[in-house]
Amino acid sequence: MKAIAYTRHGLSIDDPQSLVDIDLPMPLPGPRDLLVQVHAVSVNPVDTKIRANAATTEPRVLGWDAVGVVQAVGADVTLFKAGDAVFYAGSIKRPGSNSEYQLVDERIVGHKPKTLGDAAAAALPLTAITAWELLFDRLGVPEGGGAGQSLLIVGAAGGVGSMLTQLARQLTRLTVIGTASRPETVDWVRELGAHHVLDHSRPLAAELASNGLPPVDMVASLTQTDRHYTQLIEALKPQGRFALIDDPAVLDARPLKSKSLSLHWELMFTRSSFETPDMQRQHELLERVSALVDQGVLKTTLGEDFGTINAANLRRAHALVESGRARGKAVLAGFV
Repeated sequence: MKAIAYTRHGLSIDDPQSLVDIDLPMPLPGPRDLLVQVHAVSVNPVDTKIRANAATTEPRVLGWDAVGVVQAVGADVTLFKAGDAVFYAGSIKRPGSNSEYQLVDERIVGHKPKTLGDAAAAALPLTAITAWELLFDRLGVPEGGGAGQSLLIVGAAGGVGSMLTQLARQLTRLTVIGTASRPETVDWVRELGAHHVLDHSRPLAAELASNGLPPVDMVASLTQTDRHYTQLIEALKPQGRFALIDDPAVLDARPLKSKSLSLHWELMFTRSSFETPDMQRQHELLERVSALVDQGVLKTTLGEDFGTINAANLRRAHALVESGRARGKAVLAGFV
């Protein structure tokens, strides 16, 4: 089967060897696995970080978003059958979705939204899971709750931010404050439902004040946490909650103490990596997201379609993600 992999880490994405086209044998499903024929994928920051930093002794296939059709199921599978159209974000411990066929545990898979095409649906899984877990599991906001409270989303125009803004606006009563720094991303965040949009190229505590907004109850820092950290602590109310998803080189928790701020770190691969007892929650939340899309409550966050799935097009998509200027998600669809 066709696949795209990296064989040496740390190469510039401009180097044709940073991602290469290869052929691999067809995988065989284990007891709870689905064998999925991949129709579309999207690119996330995790793809670029692993390609840059994780050494490998053999070709490693990246990709943690996929839409496809189930071709075969393992002996213990109960949630899906051959022919089902599915979407998922996979496991960081298994080969990725940049291949014609992929194995994925049924407990982290959902049925694809019926109202979306493959490319539009491929933009959703990883960011939807991350945003859902961050909002409802880590920050502990109940659905329909949050009245009188506010959430500041740093990097609201990116993939996770685009989903988090929608979930917070549609499923809670929080006041949603997003950040963006370019006219097109400001418009995008407003379109997704943010009540207010601040410029994260300026000091955020001052931005809140200049817009007549009080300190916030919660922060979701999705990018450049090390750059904004001091400002975000200042922007939080006493006893507020600080959540992040990125990887600052150093994170000193001591400045949180004076305000009794709680710290929450979200990684959507935790459940699949450790096969936690609640691993199937990711199936359940993807089913819910799919239904919400079909009901018109949530919309795709597809930003740019890079064409068919091959090494050259994936290199272009990786370059956009690495630039930090992506709006929504970079997707690819179909093998040629």
